[in-house]
Amino acid sequence: MTAVGDRVPGREARAGKFDGPSLIPSLNTIQREHGWLPREELVRLSRETRRPLYEIEGLISFYPHFRVEAPPQVEVTVCRDLSCWLHGGEQQIAAVHERFGDDVEIEVLEVSCLGRCDIAPAATVDEQPVRAAEVGAAVERARASFGEPPELGPARPPAALPAPRTWPNDPYAGAEPETRYASVRAMLAGELDADSAISILKDSELRGMGGAGFPTGAKWEIVAAQEAVPRYVICNADESEPGTFKDRQILMEQPHLVIEGMLLGMLAVDAEQGWVFIRHEYGPEEQAVRAELDRARAAGLLGSNVLESGRQLEIEVFTSPGGYILGEETALLECMEGHRGEPRNKPPFPGVNGLWGKPTLMNSVETFAAVPIIQQRGAQWWKDQGVNGGTGLKFFAVSGHITNPDVYCVPMGTTARELIELAGGMADGASLQAFQPGGSSSNFLGPESLDVSLDFKPLADAGSMLGSGAVVVIDDQTDLLAAATNVLRFFRNESCGKCVPCRVGSHKAHTILTGVLAEGLGADAVDDRIDQLEETLRRTSICGLGQVALGPVMSVVRRGRANATG
Repeated sequence: MTAVGDRVPGREARAGKFDGPSLIPSLNTIQREHGWLPREELVRLSRETRRPLYEIEGLISFYPHFRVEAPPQVEVTVCRDLSCWLHGGEQQIAAVHERFGDDVEIEVLEVSCLGRCDIAPAATVDEQPVRAAEVGAAVERARASFGEPPELGPARPPAALPAPRTWPNDPYAGAEPETRYASVRAMLAGELDADSAISILKDSELRGMGGAGFPTGAKWEIVAAQEAVPRYVICNADESEPGTFKDRQILMEQPHLVIEGMLLGMLAVDAEQGWVFIRHEYGPEEQAVRAELDRARAAGLLGSNVLESGRQLEIEVFTSPGGYILGEETALLECMEGHRGEPRNKPPFPGVNGLWGKPTLMNSVETFAAVPIIQQRGAQWWKDQGVNGGTGLKFFAVSGHITNPDVYCVPMGTTARELIELAGGMADGASLQAFQPGGSSSNFLGPESLDVSLDFKPLADAGSMLGSGAVVVIDDQTDLLAAATNVLRFFRNESCGKCVPCRVGSHKAHTILTGVLAEGLGADAVDDRIDQLEETLRRTSICGLGQVALGPVMSVVRRGRANATG
């Protein structure tokens, strides 16, 4: 594998430097073996790979998962972001600090979203997910098993939530790998060609479910049309935005759909290599994916001569070293190439110039999982599943002040009111003040928008977006400006720092808002400096993080100003 070629805007200075495989898998391996990254291991890695030590240290300093000091006996992380904050997360964090803060054998860390918003306030003890109120018991269990090989626990505590909701009409429900992957088998047998598979996707009008909403069939067609080889396929499973946990559940409960979707993508664009790029906090889900890959390999669906077709198909797991910014596709590519995860200027887009400068097909977990169903059920069947003008089915993660936080699969076009009712309604009979329909990057909407269809255009017309498919519900007893400031803190903390508007502007805006809150003032007291900062970030930030960082805040400020003027 080689470095990205010359004359690619934004990457010329690095062209030809630090050629070779990414160092990040090696660093992950060292940390798994030792619990941290000892200096002597880094020196050894530098010598073996002939890579300068400063390059390795530069990587380590960027990614929050890497440790350069020996870990304590027990590590406790507690989430501080919106869904957990709404459920008393600050009080739980204070309680954990008070109980364990003086114990030198225990390290307590406040962290960004753990992807466990359905058990908010969420925490982990030695990377095992638990409710924050159960940290004490989990710490005692961890102490008792100190020194033993870790075992990955369930994706969520037993009996903590209602029965799982999976893809309706999964054509392989309950089937074994020998009878799954029907569309892959059809393509390998010549019964379904690449052009037809892409055409079906285009006819289905499936759009990317990771946030951007780009037409899936068109993306596949673009990659398939490129002359450069090799081509790659990546499943972006770096689901890290507060309130978002739908992909986590799909990976745990129906990984076969994700893997088949990837294999279909590989066959459609003539790629031999694929990766599932998954966040390190999703340990149980990673195990589920790896187990499914083993089953697929045993069934002859992966390897050098898949089902005697002469085709080579390989899928590996790439574990993220941490950071919300890696959900941005070009930052993810930078990480996989072994660099700091800083977004690239676009164009070129990954479909033309992606991983190692080659055409790369990248879709989200939910998008790939929909592909086998569409291929089996047909484009028209998929389109008919929608309501209110919507197309297909959609997963939503619902959290906040809701009776049954969970993942729900509903027809695209379902209204916010209907989804909230499906999730049991407002918790404790409270009244709705606002909700975010598409994760923390989406603007807040009020009760007047409850009958808006949860779909791309209707939400855009209402002043928000479908985004990551995460509905966060907020009751009328919550300080909405404080909630929006909590969201901004997340974006400020997760900024990669590459561009000045995002790095400096998000910090400045957070300082202004915390000052307003400290004075006991409301959203109507926020001055126009926030307006100016929002416009600057939206217009000049390199990637979507900075472009949307102040959007949720401004939606609250505008609402407050409107209410103040009658």
